[in-house]
Amino acid sequence: MNPETAQSVILAAICLPLLGAAGVQVLGRFVSDNARDAWTVVIGLATFSQVLRLIEPVMAGARPSLGLPDWMPGLGLGFEVEPLGLLFGLVASGLWILTSLYGFGYMRGHDEKNQTRFFTCFALAISAAIGIAFAGDLVTLFLFYEILTFSTFPLVTHAGTEAAVKAGRLYLGILVSTSVMFLLLAILWTANLTDDLGFQPGGILEGRIEGREAMLLLLLFSYGVGKAALMPFHRWLPAAMVAPTPVSALLHAVAVVKAGVFSVLKIAVYVFGLDMLSAGGLSDVVMWIAAITILAASIKALSLDNFKARLAYSTISQLSYIVLGAMLATGAAAMGAGLHILMHAIGKITLFFVAGAVYVVAHKTEVSQLDGIGRKMPFTFGAFCVASFSIIGLPPLGGAWSKWFLVTGAFEAGEFWMGAVFMVSSLLSIGYLMPIVVRAFFRPLPEGEDASVADAPLLMLLPICTTALLCFVVFFYTDAVYDLLAPAFGLG
Repeated sequence: MNPETAQSVILAAICLPLLGAAGVQVLGRFVSDNARDAWTVVIGLATFSQVLRLIEPVMAGARPSLGLPDWMPGLGLGFEVEPLGLLFGLVASGLWILTSLYGFGYMRGHDEKNQTRFFTCFALAISAAIGIAFAGDLVTLFLFYEILTFSTFPLVTHAGTEAAVKAGRLYLGILVSTSVMFLLLAILWTANLTDDLGFQPGGILEGRIEGREAMLLLLLFSYGVGKAALMPFHRWLPAAMVAPTPVSALLHAVAVVKAGVFSVLKIAVYVFGLDMLSAGGLSDVVMWIAAITILAASIKALSLDNFKARLAYSTISQLSYIVLGAMLATGAAAMGAGLHILMHAIGKITLFFVAGAVYVVAHKTEVSQLDGIGRKMPFTFGAFCVASFSIIGLPPLGGAWSKWFLVTGAFEAGEFWMGAVFMVSSLLSIGYLMPIVVRAFFRPLPEGEDASVADAPLLMLLPICTTALLCFVVFFYTDAVYDLLAPAFGLG
């Protein structure tokens, strides 16, 4: 692929969702809902196809780039597609298609209002996520990070209820305050240390900062990316569960939280560098914060009866797997973190799809209400079982590989306690996921329960079964993902 073509592909991948948003508005307002939804799928497929075109050059060692004119004096937008960003771009654009199909079934099945506004903001969020994925420097990353926050705010408050408005204020308050107070400060500090804010293999900070100052800078970056949901700045995520389930899928799998942990991993690899992080215990503080988040969120999930809230705390725990993998600063641990971006996205989106299907079909929101429902919705809860096993880390499902590399990386780093954290967390995930499966399949249906309950509508069931199937597929094709990511982490 020549440079001019690569630039066009990058621009198309970022701008096509913007075109999609404009088309959704026009078609939804002046034509029909069917035309609007068809347009969303067409744009989703077109965006994904553009991102797919970048695989071959990146695998061949090229780094397609695009520079745009300055939007402020001395500040331009720079994009460069490297392996880690390409993976996130594939996850965001690919799952957008499935989430859109699911969203059509959910929004219509639940008779949601303002559907045109909903799908417009969804498309804007995907554009921002791809901008984050392909960002070539910290300034571009920060700009698209903020766009992602503000484009998803209307989705969180979609219901318009008092609870939704309150959740939206918390969402916006935590994410904007952490990015301005911590992330922007960290970027300005980095700019003072080095003239180049671009992401570079091996990092840009080695030899420019060390000791406690470097540890503080790393802490600012880690908490500045509030979408990574490190405790105690995690409360926005469970609060946002008042939003429709397709939004939960966007938050937990497609874009928002993945943008957070992707940014932490990218900063660790391309700003600090793994060698710098592994020297002198630089990452120890963030490592322990991530470990505490993993265990505390898992324990909290055990006690929650609300279906989506339990899954939300599971996400908080699983996100910190990626942060911890980055902080362990070994090639294997970083590979595990990169793989977990993909593996967790596929597994968790399936779990939230199921939670939404149960709400639409059976109007149930609590785990304690799920007795016997698996026999009424066998395909839906069969998919839930598959995705749960992947989140737990059982083969032959994708989550097994990411956890294998994370634990291996912990032992390579000599951090045996961190390896134990991963394993204990896997046991805890059995504790909060398997009771749902047991209730659904092995407990009797309560007396007087509506016997007409059946599997999810086809538009919802197809994405559910597809993502569950992908949990198997990625297990057998992990070599391809490994080969893509290996150059980013210095692995052969």
